[in-house]
Amino acid sequence: MVERRRREQAPQVLVTLDEKGRVLEGLLPDALREFQPEVTSSFDMVEVTVKPDSVPAVCSALKDNPDLAFNFLLSLCAVDYEEHIQVVYHLYSTSRKHKMALKANVPTENPRMPSVIEVWPGADWYEREAHDLFGVVFEGHPNMEPLLLYEGFEGFPGRKSYDFNDYTEW
Repeated sequence: MVERRRREQAPQVLVTLDEKGRVLEGLLPDALREFQPEVTSSFDMVEVTVKPDSVPAVCSALKDNPDLAFNFLLSLCAVDYEEHIQVVYHLYSTSRKHKMALKANVPTENPRMPSVIEVWPGADWYEREAHDLFGVVFEGHPNMEPLLLYEGFEGFPGRKSYDFNDYTEW
């Protein structure tokens, strides 16, 4: 059994959006209205949370809107919150010089969502990594074969529930 220490309450985070971040935070609700986004900010980043099924359309809208122009996928990662897995896309606009995080929550049991490889081909390895480590299936991805693990590997080592034998978290 892995022992974990938890904080009683999450620490408060100071939000320090720069001018570009404040402008972006104002643009996103209107630009993504049809997707009913939840627009927030944390640290120095604007965050948008949407339903998993709408992620490819949201990504296309973020990329194609000239006021947003998110043409670069910096990274894609998955986070295990135990009650759900959150897939996070860090986006950057090389022309507008602003950044944001796009988030979608999928269930821990049978985590599935559409691939964004058609919007950003660079999502290929990121999606395969999230599949290897967290079990997220990216529907429509042309090649979900293992990237980091060998074929037939049992389990998802990125998940908190994965047993690392005698490992104890500090």
